[in-house]
Amino acid sequence: MFRKKIKTQGYSKEEQRPVIRASICTGEQVAGFKDIQTGKFTEIMLIRDRRDLEEFLEAYGVAAEEITKEW
Repeated sequence: MFRKKIKTQGYSKEEQRPVIRASICTGEQVAGFKDIQTGKFTEIMLIRDRRDLEEFLEAYGVAAEEITKEW
């Protein structure tokens, strides 16, 4: 249907790492960045399917191998 455009924010590879947070109960997944120093998670977008994940990876120039999943 209708896709929402991602408004890309800059992210620093030295200070943040790409993460997918997933709910154990519902399986909902959210892509974002986690600050390496503080552990603060910045939510970027909801991941509903593979296409959403690919869109996130492409928008931020992140390789699929770089992203980790947290429960």
